[in-house]
Amino acid sequence: MQRNTSLQFGNHTCISCSKKLRGPGESYAHGRWRIDQSIMEGSKFHGIISREQADALLCSAEGSYIIRESQRQPGCYTLALRFGHQTLNYRLFYDGKHFVGEKRFESIHDLVTDGLITLYIETKAAEYIAKMTTNPIYEHVGYTSLLKEKVSRRLSRSKNESKKAPVSMEGNTSVEKITSLVRRAALTQNDNHCNYEKAHNFKVHTFRGPHWCEYCANFMWGLIAQGVRCSDCGLNVHKQCSKYVPSDCQPDLKRIKKVYSCDLTTLVKAHNTPRPMVVDMCIQEIESRGLTSEGLYRVSGFTEHIEDVKMSFDRDGDKADISCTTYQDINIIAGALKLYFRDLPIPVITYDSYSKFIEAAKISNPDERLEAVHESLMLLPPAHYETLRFLMIHLKKVTQNEKENLMSAENLGIVFGPTLMRPPEENALTSLNDMRHQKQIVQILIQNEDVLF
Repeated sequence: MQRNTSLQFGNHTCISCSKKLRGPGESYAHGRWRIDQSIMEGSKFHGIISREQADALLCSAEGSYIIRESQRQPGCYTLALRFGHQTLNYRLFYDGKHFVGEKRFESIHDLVTDGLITLYIETKAAEYIAKMTTNPIYEHVGYTSLLKEKVSRRLSRSKNESKKAPVSMEGNTSVEKITSLVRRAALTQNDNHCNYEKAHNFKVHTFRGPHWCEYCANFMWGLIAQGVRCSDCGLNVHKQCSKYVPSDCQPDLKRIKKVYSCDLTTLVKAHNTPRPMVVDMCIQEIESRGLTSEGLYRVSGFTEHIEDVKMSFDRDGDKADISCTTYQDINIIAGALKLYFRDLPIPVITYDSYSKFIEAAKISNPDERLEAVHESLMLLPPAHYETLRFLMIHLKKVTQNEKENLMSAENLGIVFGPTLMRPPEENALTSLNDMRHQKQIVQILIQNEDVLF
């Protein structure tokens, strides 16, 4: 980037008052408001000047810039940047880092450099950028076939090696180098894989060194935040390309840090199971030794022990020990299961379908209400539907032991209603008003489990 040497202090004057500027401290004395210290040290602040004055200062050098205080809105700061033989003005903000848009920078110099790169590419290659997503490598038949061929060889080799000795994923550097595209193709080939659809969890990412988009195969430009990365599977794409990537995320176990508080679909796809292992393991343990326990799911276990179970699942996954030798009180296991459902970022009965279920509960005609509940169930994502189905089968078994455990479908509805479904907006009044409907929905699901699922 070309700097405008005529803007350096020691040989220039402040435009707003014509007084000679002797150093960066002087530049601030002529502005009404102070902004970040780094701007002052950068000797680019020129006080309150107009757009025309900024243009006159910058017209001699392409790529030069200054920072000025707005004449129209005192106290607001503008970055004036020379590009394409014109002066561009951007409102400048600071919250610990400098920014004019989504990207945030440690210094104004980095902000300007990244801006010039982006402006140049978007100006010179606008037509090409517009066509980048029209012929992506992501779904290209030849490219996909090549990936599948590589994967087939890798899988067959892995099977042969597995007969000889167990393979450690952590120490295998060749496995780590497999791109997310190859990995996704590998998982697609696995017949046992649960083929739930899952959208990618893209987040803005800064790449170190050259990177290419895994959707369009084009270079990802810029100093920082060049694109987005899926935090679940590691797919790297341009931000504009992310809108076209299909919902085929295959989460990588190495990226899933915990079991509790993890998105339900993400967890089951990462572990290649139809349901979260917490649900399967807890229900299996409860059905083996606790169906007749009085007050099952209503009586609370010790909070500390429930937290121990949670940490055990987060640490050991399906190797967690929840047997009676470790936790004799079955209410601890029941409490851990309820805690798992409460901690889900998206409830089993999702926010998107919540209102439909509540509306269904308000229908007075039993047959119409049952039909409305069934229609609402169809709105659930497959992993959520399967988890709910499995849980209702289990709770039906609990009610069949009502004489011993004193837990009816209504009682279980009171316990699981607020656990399985929460209103999209956290409002105490709404939650209070909906509690009886939540209870009623769970009660209907348990009593009609064989019909609804």
